[in-house]
Amino acid sequence: GLCPSSSTPGAEQREKQYRAHRGFGDRRGGVISARTYFYADESKCDQHMETFLRCIDASGGSSQDGFSAIKLTALGRPQFLLQFSEVLVKWRRFFHQMAAEQGQAGRAALEMKLEAEKLQEALAKLNIATKAESQHWFTGENLGVSGTVDLLDWNSLIDSCTKLSKLLLVPNMQTRQLEPLLSRFTEEEDLQMKRMLQRMDTLAKRATEKGVRLMVDAEQSYFQPAISRLTLEMQRRFNRDRAIIFNTYQCYLKEAYDNVTVDVELSRREGWHFGAKLVRGAYMEQERERAAQIGYEDPINPTYEKTNEMYHRCLDYILEEIKHSRKANVMVASHNEDTVKFTLRRMMELGIHPSEKKVCFGQLLGMCDQITFPLGQAGFPVYKYVPYGPVNEVLPYLSRRAQENRGFMQRANRERDLLWSEFKRRLLTGSLFSPNQ
Repeated sequence: GLCPSSSTPGAEQREKQYRAHRGFGDRRGGVISARTYFYADESKCDQHMETFLRCIDASGGSSQDGFSAIKLTALGRPQFLLQFSEVLVKWRRFFHQMAAEQGQAGRAALEMKLEAEKLQEALAKLNIATKAESQHWFTGENLGVSGTVDLLDWNSLIDSCTKLSKLLLVPNMQTRQLEPLLSRFTEEEDLQMKRMLQRMDTLAKRATEKGVRLMVDAEQSYFQPAISRLTLEMQRRFNRDRAIIFNTYQCYLKEAYDNVTVDVELSRREGWHFGAKLVRGAYMEQERERAAQIGYEDPINPTYEKTNEMYHRCLDYILEEIKHSRKANVMVASHNEDTVKFTLRRMMELGIHPSEKKVCFGQLLGMCDQITFPLGQAGFPVYKYVPYGPVNEVLPYLSRRAQENRGFMQRANRERDLLWSEFKRRLLTGSLFSPNQ
């Protein structure tokens, strides 16, 4: 049988991360550097969708290869995302537990492969499914010829299993009792999910029509499994011929590399175009406070250096994938000069030319122009991220960005010095209005 405690230390704590906690129903408190939405009702979600549609239109009208960013918590009830995240995480954790049983603890996520035979026996022993029942989960379409099940096969099972039985049982780490993976959604929750999916669908269709790419922003880690999963579903449908839908990966998360590699591998197997925006991450204060209050492991890298390392590792993996298949696309959303230099160097080494537009860069409007403009002049696709909305909502967001990036003030001085020296140089050489002399 399974022995949860020995195979996954700390699992009990981590379970808490995806539970609903009253104090964190409103996700705006303690967030310094990101736009957040508070769920009022469904009509408010429709208003947000209309706003996003206008942004897509504006983006399509102003540039050929525009981007528009959306947030899923603006399109539905966050409580649903929390519940769905809990289901996905329990299911993934169950896989890791089984892998540990088969002596594979400590391997990289994609290297864990369960033998189908043993897995079926374990499921039968746990009274989760008889051999006959689990046999048709593991048919040719779900399983490689190898007779093994990896994390991607396992994730695809959740779809067929939830169809097979709303009451699929999995072991609870704490009580070691079997309990339903899905607490039944009420009719209202089912409707909320459908409406959220419809809104996403409407946005993706409009983006495709307008030739605009849609970036689904990352949010707090306890919503993220559901957000990523819904985004993957959209990528499957809309990224057949080119990358329209981009998922966002926050590299301050300890599991960022696992998430990137698993999703890239899925795109390889299914043949769609992978699209990613890489950011460092915007919810650190709130994430840490919640982890401490509720008592689960902090999901964020312990130091800035570790986050840098993670960013470059994820980026390198995607750049290698671009080199091999030319089907991957990445936006390097960073104000960090070292990261930009790292990207340019790796692109040269891997033979990825800027004109292919597989790699693009993004900075906030009004920040880091000394990075943005040279990139544009050198022929790289580079974008300015324009926060949009009512003044009273956008100003606090911008002031928080300034507060978070106090280091920018030093950089702003440097920017001013660079501009001043360029101004003097042109004045002295008589080329004030022509940068080319």
